Amino acid sequence: MKSCKAAALAFVAIAATGSPVVAQMRVVATTPDLASVAREIGGDRVNVVALAKPTEDPHFVDAKPSFIVTLNRADALIEGGAELELGWLPPLLENARNGRIGAGAPGRIVASEGIRLLEIPSSFDRSKGDIHSLGNPHFMVDPAAVKIVARNIANHFAQIDPKNAATYNGNLTRFNTRLDSKLAEWQQTLAPYRGAKIVTYHRDFPYLAQRFNLSMVDELEPKPGIAPSPAHLAQVIGEMRANNAKVILVQPFQNRKTAETVARQTGATVIDAPQQPGAGNGSSYFDMMDNLVRTLATGLGAQK
Repeated sequence: MKSCKAAALAFVAIAATGSPVVAQMRVVATTPDLASVAREIGGDRVNVVALAKPTEDPHFVDAKPSFIVTLNRADALIEGGAELELGWLPPLLENARNGRIGAGAPGRIVASEGIRLLEIPSSFDRSKGDIHSLGNPHFMVDPAAVKIVARNIANHFAQIDPKNAATYNGNLTRFNTRLDSKLAEWQQTLAPYRGAKIVTYHRDFPYLAQRFNLSMVDELEPKPGIAPSPAHLAQVIGEMRANNAKVILVQPFQNRKTAETVARQTGATVIDAPQQPGAGNGSSYFDMMDNLVRTLATGLGAQK
């Protein structure tokens, strides 16, 4: 009886849609921004989950045992690359034992491929802090770089699921069209602040600064991943006063109180600038960038 019932349900599904119901591609992204772009490209053909929380430092994600099961079942994995997830992803992949997302497999998507990375060090020296030998991995706040990421995702989705390649390529075209339009809008919003001086907590906004013609004066961290010392903060305060830098960008997992201390002594504004959708800034990449650009413009405008 059970087999007859299952067959009947399958027949109903085929009759209703005109074709057999095909399971969605199971996609795992390391971060919410990558997950958002994957949903744009995959549409209803994919089921996407992100491992990192929107308010979590992507360098230091809490690698839960449940992630191993999630990765074991994945048809595709999207990672930022450029050593962004170096501290937590490799052990999970080793234990997941999933050849579909192994290095070089169609299901292994490295977002940074094809992107001209900034700040590639001339020498690798851990005494300089938590530096990345391949370059700065925080490129997702540059919409031009995101177009490359979207193309990487569409190409891999088409390899994994060639029957729906036209769908993925069509979604890519629509995504790029919207992104081009939004980039023009974001550039217009920030155009009045061309050359404006900004300070960040970590060195996580050079791509944003380059794309929108902003000038990064300094970081509150003396070296990447190293907590600020009083001596270094005194130096930053001096730099800010000398350069008339009046905005400090902080992400949710960074110490806002430290930024506020510096702001009080320089007359600066502390801006909450999460780089991940879902951190109180909407659920999509477009929402995140809208919020970031609008908040930054408001902060810079208040200092004029």
